[in-house]
Amino acid sequence: MIADLCQEGRSIRAIAREIGRAASTVSRERARNGPRDGPYRPFDAHRRPTTRRVKPRARRLETNLTPRRLVGELLAQRWSPAQIARHLRARFPHERSMHLCHESIYQAVYEPGSTLLRPPAVPSPHHRSPLRTGREHRRAHQHLDRRRPRFEQPVLSIHQRPFAPDDRSEAGHWEGDLTVGRAQGSAIGTLVERQTRTIRLLHLPARDADTLHAAVLARMDDLPDHLVRSITWDQGTEMARHRTISADLGAPIYFCDAHSPWQRGSNENSNGLLRQYFPKGTDPNVYTAEHLRAVENEINHRPRAVLDDHTPAVLFTALLTSPDHSPLRR
Repeated sequence: MIADLCQEGRSIRAIAREIGRAASTVSRERARNGPRDGPYRPFDAHRRPTTRRVKPRARRLETNLTPRRLVGELLAQRWSPAQIARHLRARFPHERSMHLCHESIYQAVYEPGSTLLRPPAVPSPHHRSPLRTGREHRRAHQHLDRRRPRFEQPVLSIHQRPFAPDDRSEAGHWEGDLTVGRAQGSAIGTLVERQTRTIRLLHLPARDADTLHAAVLARMDDLPDHLVRSITWDQGTEMARHRTISADLGAPIYFCDAHSPWQRGSNENSNGLLRQYFPKGTDPNVYTAEHLRAVENEINHRPRAVLDDHTPAVLFTALLTSPDHSPLRR
């Protein structure tokens, strides 16, 4: 519009009134981005400030090899950028050159040709990206409306639990679910302790109630009574023998409402972490029980923001050594 109005011979004040700007704005635009001699041209005026822009600074991870090496090592261990950023600040509190925000790490990972994009070591060889999402570039989140098979006759509802959903003051309450594989014909069982977020994985050679019953009892057999107080599960038919499991464990089993995964928030979050190790579309039956133990051990030794950067393994070990120990009340 400035170029057209200039061509019509309008004055600066007339142009400013036409486009709804101050006269000084129009004058400054013509002086800075217009030619000294000749008419004002809009495309040249757009190109001039673009070329004057200051070149972006080199990222700290590009100029300082020490934090880059540490970030690379922790990414290889599948730490998230947020965990790494907090770890660097805690480890080097007085060295600002070692402080990074998580966005800086994400940008370094997403940079084309980034050296941080290297195959992680076992037990997660599926992703070239060190991020748990497996992404090498940013993309929009997708929310798929997936239905789960309902459990017909749950005996105890989640609304009958003696504590509120956000009450994690008492240890020993678990949330459980299945991470389903290809064509929903196989699965891995997951159990998460609500207070410490400790994950235990269940090796399921078959996806049926008898197999789940045996796997739950075997995996929880080493725990004292005060660490197996209850289990909250989805309404899946794999829990058809819930009465037997409850009697053998000496702990009640509560069932969530249909299509309400948020009622098992800790477990849903943990299932998201496990997708880094067991991508969608793969067959869980190819993984051995030893492999599952290695995965849960690695996840349980990661620091968590919700645990004030403690690891689930440390907090759970404290619970095992002292029944009255409350390492975290949150």
